[in-house]
Amino acid sequence: MLIPSMDLMGGKIVQLVQGEKKALEFADFEEWIVRFASYPLVQLIDLDAAIGTGNNRALLRNFTERLPCQVGGGIRSLEDASEVLAMGARRIIIGSVLVKGNAVNVEVAEQFAQKFQPRRMTFAVDSKGGRVAIKGWRKITQILPADMMRTLEPYCGAYLYTHIDTEGLMQGIPLDAVRALRAVTSRQLIVAGGITSQDEVDQLHELGIDAVVGMAIYSGQMKLDSTPA
Repeated sequence: MLIPSMDLMGGKIVQLVQGEKKALEFADFEEWIVRFASYPLVQLIDLDAAIGTGNNRALLRNFTERLPCQVGGGIRSLEDASEVLAMGARRIIIGSVLVKGNAVNVEVAEQFAQKFQPRRMTFAVDSKGGRVAIKGWRKITQILPADMMRTLEPYCGAYLYTHIDTEGLMQGIPLDAVRALRAVTSRQLIVAGGITSQDEVDQLHELGIDAVVGMAIYSGQMKLDSTPA
């Protein structure tokens, strides 16, 4: 399954390279809402909230009322999660709050799962240089992605793995890395990070992995199918 990605920053849809350099921005939400309306899931990330420079929460209903969204970025408390779900999000994505120091915070994962049920939880496992990155990818921990996923297996319905090293570069995501992660979890596995073509999406599908695509869509390199799988 292809999952279109919508990243919000400064009140606009943007695309960043490596989570830092802005490459594209769009102020016309309607165009993208219409284009993504037929997809079973759309990913919506509040980048300002993720890096702690503000938030775009006032804009969320523009998307969650018309698209089936999993929403992430700066959701670090049960109150944050309740607010976003109340706005119509199908699922929430949490990441940084699942890490404390250089350890996986199982206690917090349990709290979220008990409050909202695992099926509404997508846990973000972002990797840079083979280690889990948090705080909008600004802080690198010593945690291995596979270890984090094994530890948190009981508390979520899906994992979102982002391969930061290739994110936004449109050079493809390393299949060996994501294949290894597919083997450590029975949960839905969604991956992101440089995916550029329908052929790559199809290869991931054959592995039982769903693909988040952003830059390739917004740049026009990947043409959207009017009847997505």
